[in-house]
Amino acid sequence: MLKSNIAELDDDTRTDLTNLGRQLVRKSDKQPRVTPQRQGHNLADFRKVLETAGLPIEGEWKPYFPSRKISKCYHYFRSAIIKLAETEGLSEPEAALRVHEAALQAVIVKIEVANHADAFVLFESLNNRGVPLSPVDLIKNHLLAESEKRNVMKVDEAFKHWNDVLASLGDSYSTHERFLRHYYNAFKSELPDVPNATVATKSRLIRIYETLLERDLERVVDSLVGASKIYGRINCVVELDQPTSLDLAFQRLMRAQGAPSYVLIMWLMSKQTGLELSEKHVEKVVDLLTSFFVRRNLTGYPPTYALAKLFMTTIDAVGDARGDEVLSVVRERLSSASASDDEFRSRLVGRIYQENTDVTRFVLATLAEDSMTRETKVDLWRQEKNHFVWTIEHILPQGENLPQAWQEMLGSPEAAAQAQEEHRHRLGNLTITAYNSNLGNKSFVEKRDRQDSKGRFIGYRNGLSLNTELSSRDSWPADDIERRTSALADKVIERFPLA
Repeated sequence: MLKSNIAELDDDTRTDLTNLGRQLVRKSDKQPRVTPQRQGHNLADFRKVLETAGLPIEGEWKPYFPSRKISKCYHYFRSAIIKLAETEGLSEPEAALRVHEAALQAVIVKIEVANHADAFVLFESLNNRGVPLSPVDLIKNHLLAESEKRNVMKVDEAFKHWNDVLASLGDSYSTHERFLRHYYNAFKSELPDVPNATVATKSRLIRIYETLLERDLERVVDSLVGASKIYGRINCVVELDQPTSLDLAFQRLMRAQGAPSYVLIMWLMSKQTGLELSEKHVEKVVDLLTSFFVRRNLTGYPPTYALAKLFMTTIDAVGDARGDEVLSVVRERLSSASASDDEFRSRLVGRIYQENTDVTRFVLATLAEDSMTRETKVDLWRQEKNHFVWTIEHILPQGENLPQAWQEMLGSPEAAAQAQEEHRHRLGNLTITAYNSNLGNKSFVEKRDRQDSKGRFIGYRNGLSLNTELSSRDSWPADDIERRTSALADKVIERFPLA
C-alpha cells in the first residue's frame, strides 16, 4: 500500500519504505528473509503476497491461493488500513504507517523448557488464557507428546507425518475435524477399541484419538497419512489442470453438499483393490451419492442425525461383495433411505427457491452444464469475493411493485399479483445469469434481448441451453411457468436417479 502511494511520501518515509522492503526481501538474491514452512503452499503463498505488495520477488500462483489464510490475511489488513483511513480521516499511506508503528511495538517473549513434552504442556496452559484450542490442535499436541513420552517415534518424525496429513487436507479446520471423525467412523472395526464411542462426534473426538494414539501410535499415524491423501482428493483440495471424470464427479458431490458421504467414499477407495473396484465403479458410487444428496437436501429426508449411521452401516453391509455387487449394495442402501420419487417431485414443482436455494442453484447449473460443449463451456461456479458470479434469476420478478409492462402482459395488476404469488419461486420461473443486477425488474422482452456494451447477449439469449425456450418467447404468462416447472422437474428426476 505504501509502495503504490510512494509519490505521496516524504524522503524520510521513502527511505523507511526501502529499509522495510529489504527486511522482507534480501537485495542480494531477491529471496524472502522469513521462509514459512512449505506445508499447505505456505511458502509459495507468502512469496505471492510479497510480489503482489510490489516487492522485487517472483511469486507463484498455486491453486486456491485466494482461499488460503496467507492471502486472506493480506487482504484483511489491506481492507483494515483502508477502513482506518476512512474513519480517521487519514490518507492511506498515513494509515499504513500507523499500523506499521503498532506492529513495531509488539513484544515477543521467549520461554525455554527442558523437552518437547513440557513444551506441549506449556502451550496448552498458556492457551487456556486465550482462545481455546480446537480438537485438532489438542490431538496434534497429544500425538507429539506421546511420540516422545513413549519413545515410539521421534517428535520431528511425528510432526512431519501430521503436516503431511494437513497438507493433503488443505487449510480448513472444519475439513481437518471432519476428516478425523470420518476416519474413525470408516475404520472403526480395524482400530483399537474406544469404550463408549460407537460413532465419532466433535465432543468425543479428543478422547477417541487420545485412546488410539496411546494404544497404537505408529499404525494409526501411518494410516491417517494414507487416508488423508484419499480424503483430500475427494474434497477437491487441489485444483487440477486436467481432472479425470472421477475428479469432476467429486466436484459435483461437493457442490451438492454431500460431505457427510465422504466417510463411505474414503473407505471404498482405501479398499479399492480388495473390493475389485475400478475408477468407474467409484465414479458411479459418487454419482449415486450426488443424486441422494440432491434429494435429501430438498426433502429433508433422512434427517441429518441419521446420516453418519447410514454410511457406517453401508460400509458394514458391503461384506463379501465385490465389483458390481458393491455398487448394488450402495444403491440399495441409498434408495431405501431416500425420499420417494413422488415426494421428490412434489418438492421440485413447489416453491423450490424458498425450500432450498442451494439445491435450486445446483440443479439449474447442472442442467445447463450437461448441454455444454467445449466451445460453449462456461464456468457457472466461478466466484468473486466469495460470491458466485452466476446467480439465480427470477424471470417473473420476485420483488414488490411489479412494473406496468409485466402487469399488462399478465392481464391486470390483480392477475399479475396472483401469478407472482403462486409462481415466482417455482422452478419454471428460474434460470441462472451472470448479470442479475442488469436484468432486475425489466420487462420480459428487455430481459430476453439485453446486451452489454460490447453487443454480447447477457439476457436469455446468452447461449445457455437452460434458456433456449426463453430466448424464442415474446411473453411469459403463468401457464408457461407451470408447464416449464413440470418439464424441468422431469429432467431433474431423470438426471439424479437412485434406481
